[in-house]
Amino acid sequence: MGGARPTKDDLVGFATDDPDAIDDVLPADGARLRLLIVGINPGLWTAAVNAPFARPGNRFWPSLHRAGLTDHVVDAAAGLSEDDEHQLLARGIGITNLVGRATARADELSREELRAGGSRLVHRVAELRPRAVAVAGITAFRTAFGQPRASLGVQDASLIDGWPEGIDLWVVPQPSGLNAHETIDSLAARWRAVWEATG
Repeated sequence: MGGARPTKDDLVGFATDDPDAIDDVLPADGARLRLLIVGINPGLWTAAVNAPFARPGNRFWPSLHRAGLTDHVVDAAAGLSEDDEHQLLARGIGITNLVGRATARADELSREELRAGGSRLVHRVAELRPRAVAVAGITAFRTAFGQPRASLGVQDASLIDGWPEGIDLWVVPQPSGLNAHETIDSLAARWRAVWEATG
C-alpha cells in the first residue's frame, strides 16, 4: 500500500462520488477481530494514498500507539505498509468507515449518507462479529444511528436497530486536528479504555 505522498494538486482528483474510496483493513481469512475501528469517511489525503487516517497531523496513529494498541507510531502519510497492516490484524484490529466516499471534510456528508452508512455498518458487524466496535466521531454517530443524545464512551447497543447481541459499541472522539477539544493523551485514554474492555 505504501507509496509517495500526494501533492496538493493530486488531492483535488480524489473528491469524487466513488463509494469505496479506500480499502478496509480486515482479515482475509475471516479471523474474528478484537476491535473494529470505524472512521467517519476518508479524507482526500487518505483516499490518495489508500490508507486510513493518513493525513499528516491526524492524531489517530499517535494516540493508538500511546494507548498501547500498536508497538510504534504508524506513519500512513504515504500509505499503510504491509508490516503495519499485518501488525494491526495480528492484534485483532480492523478499520473501516461509516461512509466510503472521500471528502475534504466530514461535514460535507449528508444526513442520508450517514444514515445509510449506519445501516451498512450494522450488517457488516453482523458478518464480521468483532468483540467490539469503536466509532470515531460523536456527531456522525448521532446522525448515523438516530441517537441525538449519545455521548462519548460505551453505548447502549440495544437502542440500535438490528445491532448484533454480544458486540460492544463505543464512540470515541474524532482524531482529526479539526477537533480542538482533544489531545493525543486524551484520545489515547479513550482508546485504552476501549481496548481494555475488549480484553
